[in-house]
Amino acid sequence: MKFSKYDADALRRNFRQRFQAEPLLVCSPGRINIIGEHTDYNEGFVLPAAIDKAVYVAISKRNDDNIALASLAFNKTYTCKIAEVRPLKSWTDYVLGVVDQLSKHSIVIGGFNLLLDGDIIIGAGLSSSAAVECSVLYALNELFALGLSRIQIVKMAQAAEHEFAGVKCGIMDQFASVFGKADHAIQLDCRSLEYQYVPLHMEGIRIVLFNSNVSHSLASSEYNTRRQQCEQGVAWVQQQMPEVKSLRDVSLELLQQHVLPKDALIYKRCKYVLEENLRLLAACDDLKKGDIAALGQKMFRTHEGLSKEYEVSCSELDWLVQYVRNEKNVLGSRMMGGGFGGCSINLVKENAVDALVEKVSAQYREATGLTLSAYAVQIADGTEKLL
Repeated sequence: MKFSKYDADALRRNFRQRFQAEPLLVCSPGRINIIGEHTDYNEGFVLPAAIDKAVYVAISKRNDDNIALASLAFNKTYTCKIAEVRPLKSWTDYVLGVVDQLSKHSIVIGGFNLLLDGDIIIGAGLSSSAAVECSVLYALNELFALGLSRIQIVKMAQAAEHEFAGVKCGIMDQFASVFGKADHAIQLDCRSLEYQYVPLHMEGIRIVLFNSNVSHSLASSEYNTRRQQCEQGVAWVQQQMPEVKSLRDVSLELLQQHVLPKDALIYKRCKYVLEENLRLLAACDDLKKGDIAALGQKMFRTHEGLSKEYEVSCSELDWLVQYVRNEKNVLGSRMMGGGFGGCSINLVKENAVDALVEKVSAQYREATGLTLSAYAVQIADGTEKLL
């Protein structure tokens, strides 16, 4: 499976032709999450890593207060004044939401031209929206010398998604995009935002994403339902222990005492989150020892939890994980992301990748009637300015 590198020089040339100006270039990567799913909004741990699929922004100052936007991916343009920024329920929201955040923080910028492109697969659960927000904010920070720190960029990008795009995401996506480090995952505590880099020494192993190419309409409503179920479990524990703030503070014993007698389904949801946090911390130990096989087994167990206990998988993702479970060249696999579609993440022996992709693609089409897309990704650095 060959890697294709994004042509940033072509973006630069396109920008010059459109705007007759020399641009500043910034890229911000998408991310994978190795283990730790649906733990972020429960103040738990996640283990993301930035990948070599990114959003690229070319930007320059203007002499007026206009914002002139263009997207190569969508072949669209949009212009407005800084003072007239508003949500449009389109690709522009992820750019303009960042401008809105700067305004809310009383940070003054001038007009700018911006050309947006990239090679992240949209809709595959690789957090293209967070990459847009982070790249634009980083670019504006550089262009107007705003002096924002990386953690300020992360928090403002997340707020833009909440308040402008209307998506109540956790902080993992933006954090991984900005703080990514080549050959490392990030063990992130979603409560304190303390983090440490965990080495990803995966000699002879490739990370391969199988995109199911399905997106079920349940995704957003069920996501909100899971959040509510977790919050209800916490509320029942809080009745006896007011010091409890989130599932992070709850033990399995407390769940059995205060949640199971009231609702077996909510108990099952909360239990998955507690066990996933423990699995993640153990997986970090596996990585520090270089034990990829042990990590892989935990990924299989996570998928089982997401499918049977948290119930956010779908038949297509279950098929993909079940199919590779008995493949000797696959060390681990699970669904990745919010659920009900998107990708499975797989740890595959390097010399077996091409044959596996061919085999799985043919069988997936036969089983589901759908076309499978496969991507091998490498772990990359976070948001940066390109020379």
